[in-house]
Amino acid sequence: MAITSEIPVTLNKDEILRYSRHLILPEVGMEGQQKLKAASVLCIGTGGLGSPLALYLAAAGVGTLGLVDFDVVDFTNLQRQIIHSTPDVGRKKLDSAAEKLKAINPYLNLKTFDTRLTSANALEIFQEFDIIADGTDNFPTRYLVNDACVLSGKPNVYGSIFRFEGQASVFATEDGPCYRCLYPEPPPPGLVPSCAEGGVLGILPGLVGVMQATEVIKLILGVGDPLIGRLLLIDALGMKFRELKLRKNPECPACGKHRTVTKLIDYNEFCGIRGEEKPAERANSDMTVEELKQRLDKGDDLFILDVREPHEYQICNLGGYLIPLGELPRRVQELDSSREIVAHCKMGGRSAKAVAFLQQAGFSNVHNLSGGILAWADRIDPNVPKY
Repeated sequence: MAITSEIPVTLNKDEILRYSRHLILPEVGMEGQQKLKAASVLCIGTGGLGSPLALYLAAAGVGTLGLVDFDVVDFTNLQRQIIHSTPDVGRKKLDSAAEKLKAINPYLNLKTFDTRLTSANALEIFQEFDIIADGTDNFPTRYLVNDACVLSGKPNVYGSIFRFEGQASVFATEDGPCYRCLYPEPPPPGLVPSCAEGGVLGILPGLVGVMQATEVIKLILGVGDPLIGRLLLIDALGMKFRELKLRKNPECPACGKHRTVTKLIDYNEFCGIRGEEKPAERANSDMTVEELKQRLDKGDDLFILDVREPHEYQICNLGGYLIPLGELPRRVQELDSSREIVAHCKMGGRSAKAVAFLQQAGFSNVHNLSGGILAWADRIDPNVPKY
């Protein structure tokens, strides 16, 4: 398939020189470069995947590039989000990305959307673009992007990363499957850790993001064999690539013959993410870092349980007793149920699961350290390294 535009475009003398290595490729040539200039691509996110994706699309001469992001640059981004640099820490990612992209290609027409992509704005934003490139890192937004692409008839160039593994495909074309054909139901909440909790090899999003950019350009030019109906699996440690054949599911609720997804829904609810619901329940077992500091200063007999992994404990710790969350069921006998226990992890997610498990196991006096060791570093002891 090729993305065509009814608006005729021409290349000026400077652009002909800039894209000369494309122009001498018979598969691209002057006509192909004009297609690239006429095309419009929306990148969802300017993070790990969005960085190489946007940089290469801008350099290749894609005429209009849209960016959706609402985040700011953090030090932890710099290990993989190569569009941002150290002086950008604290800046809006959109501003940082726009500066780099315009520096690469001043002929680029850049459209920025300083907002979170939601069911309320996705279709309106998507209508301006030919192709959607999904650089998101969470399941609610992936399902949102998929459904919005199906409803608006836009190809979804998909990529995802986790630790040392990645995936890439092209979804929601007229004849190919969509993301829901592959994943009809989202995984249970918390089953797949985020990159912030599980980690990610910094080079991996560069590898996958470049693959996404390649697929976008192939779609625009109408050349090669796009990843339609194919899921590419990347193993960076083994440097191995596997391909799974995908078929359009005739019963798919989004793109099948009897579609039930006719409008965008609440995707947090669909994925079982409750967000900030039930604050009273959390208040019963949560302890703030300020409360913990006060209790420790008073000399209260608290047992600090660290449920992170050993390699995280080596980065920084509060001197607590280390039992990784996955080992807690078989090591629970190491804990004294008569003592007051405060469980913590990096940000509070894993320790909340540990508290729930211990409560079910009969521990009545357990607390979850709200915000984890990162909150301790932010609000109590800035000498504790953050990661």
